[in-house]
This record gives sequence, structure tokens and C-alpha cells, in this order.
Amino acid sequence: MITASATRLDGNQPVPEALRGAIIALGNFDGFHAGHQAVAGEAIKWAKAEGRPAIIATFDPHPVRFFKPDTPPFRLTTLDQRERLFLEAGADAMLVFSFGKELASTTAEDFITELLIARFGAAGVVTGEDFSFGKGAKGNITILREHGAGHGLQARAVSPVEDGEIISSSRIREALQAGDPQEAARLMTRPFAIQAEVQHGDKNGRKLGYPTANLDMGHYLRPKYGVYAITGALPDGRVLQGAANLGIRPQFDPPKELLEPHFFDFNEDLYGQTIEVALHHFLRPEAKFDDLDALMAQMAKDCDKARELLASAAIRA
Repeated sequence: MITASATRLDGNQPVPEALRGAIIALGNFDGFHAGHQAVAGEAIKWAKAEGRPAIIATFDPHPVRFFKPDTPPFRLTTLDQRERLFLEAGADAMLVFSFGKELASTTAEDFITELLIARFGAAGVVTGEDFSFGKGAKGNITILREHGAGHGLQARAVSPVEDGEIISSSRIREALQAGDPQEAARLMTRPFAIQAEVQHGDKNGRKLGYPTANLDMGHYLRPKYGVYAITGALPDGRVLQGAANLGIRPQFDPPKELLEPHFFDFNEDLYGQTIEVALHHFLRPEAKFDDLDALMAQMAKDCDKARELLASAAIRA
């Protein structure tokens, strides 16, 4: 069960009285890219105009994970990241639908009357024009408008945001898998970032003179394996620059998939802390070298290149 808080609401429970009558932005919003921001922005603007609370809803796990459980990891954001992004956008709370058998079998009409209206007390809903919901994905903006109107629920749809093509999570995933984090950042309006707890590792980086913070990729999409120029946001608010290897570390046995950021001019203990590492530039693919000396020489070049790129762009996480 999802833990509810003042700003993270459990979709299985009624919302607090103070948040009833809200305008709800409804969607998956994974990545919270420019198109998602347009939907959320319309809901927040509408809520403010009428003096109502603004709530952004999301689904976790993603419906794809329920219908196709063997799908490789594809998430662009965790719930924690989405909550922060939603609140920064101006929402009063994030509403989390736990997607499982019960929700998958709920008809579009029941989703509107039993959940949006009865359970959450929504006054209005904003979705993207192509958003679908309910059993068999038969619900759409037309059903929201027609069925909702009879129960006092208003609905609005926001057109896709385009830059020649529709901005979508799929385009962002394709860019990351192609080793183009800058294109992904343009579509998302911020860099793709992995948030995770720093784990103890084999300390190979420290032995080579490049200590790293080891992060498990969890449910995140796997971008192209390789070395990146990165920034890291620490719990205390500091932002560090560095270089990171993302992949299976072909130089060492056994292979182990990790994101291993090395932060420049930093030598503090981060074990057990949750940090967020943003990918800014792809430097090179992963490679296995003839010996450790060759690896160390390349790591020095990688760090020099990362420093140059991050400094020239005056990048911050």
C-alpha cells in the first residue's frame, strides 16, 4: 500500500477534506516532460482561477508493468522525483493510483463516478487529448466530458506539445538509449537523473585513484552504456560535477550493472545517502582495456573532457 502524506495521496483512499473540490491533472506523467507540464500547467491555472486545490495524479506501477510484466525497465522518474517535480510546478499534492487487477477492471464510467467524483471529490479534470483510462482503455476525453457533466465534473483536454514531432516519453527513451542525453534534456526541460541510495561496492575506483559512489539502476530505463559527464545533487543541497560509468564494468569480474559516479575534488563518505545523478554528456561507450594502466589513462582523459564540457556550459543539476 502506498503511504499517504500531506502531499502524497493514496489513490485507494479518500482525499483529505481540504483537498476535495480539486482540479486534477490525470496521466502517467513519467518523465514529466514538456507535454506533461502543459497538462499540469492547465490544471494548476484552472485551480488558481477558481481558488481550488490542484492535484497531479500518476500511476505506480506503470500500467505497462501490469499488462506486460516482462517488459525491460523503462521508468524515467521515481515517485519521489515526480512528487518533487509536481510540487515545484505548483501542485498542492500528488495522487498515486496503485495500478493492479482492481483498477485494470474498473470501467471508464466507474472510474469517473466512483473514484474521481465520490472518492476524491474532484471538480475538474485535465488530461492530454490522447489519454485513455478504464477497462480496456475505453475511457477518453469525450467520455470524461459527457459522463462527468451529468455528475458535475468538468473536463478539459490539452493538445500535444510539438517541436516538429509530438514530445513524448518514447522519444526521450529513444534519445537516452542512443546516447543523446542532451536531446532527452531538451524534451524533458531538465537532464535525465537517477536517484538512488549509495551502496558499498568493490572499491575498484578507489584503488585506481577515482573513488565512486555505486548506484543501482532499479526500475529506471537503461540509457546507452558508457561514460558520461554528470552532476550529482547531495541531500544537503550541494551540487557536484564529475564523470560516471554506466554499465557492467567490462574491466572487472563478475560483470555487475551499476551507475558509478566519480565526483571531482570530493572525498566524503556518501554510503547510505540518497543522491541524484544527472546525465549531461555522453563521452564514450564502455570498453575493456589491455590493462589497468590503460584504463587509468583513459579515465584521466574522461575526467578532463567532462570538466571541460561541464565548465563550458556552466551546468548545474
